[in-house]
Amino acid sequence: MKEPDFLLFASDAEILAMWGAAFLVVAALCSLMERRRLKRAQINRVGWVPWTGLFVTFAVLGGGMLAVALPAIMQS
Repeated sequence: MKEPDFLLFASDAEILAMWGAAFLVVAALCSLMERRRLKRAQINRVGWVPWTGLFVTFAVLGGGMLAVALPAIMQS
């Protein structure tokens, strides 16, 4: 399987920034699902997925990865 050129020649910082952005997208999805759960029609149908905890986890991981990768990307 052939890798795309932007991944083949990417530095470690660029790959880390891509993972951080992906984690932030997943965090946004978790936030959207929590909002959807709160606006449910039947109040007794409680979901089992801890969307708030997942949002915080993914947001912290994504933000941390971007914070670590950004100085190296800005330098090059």
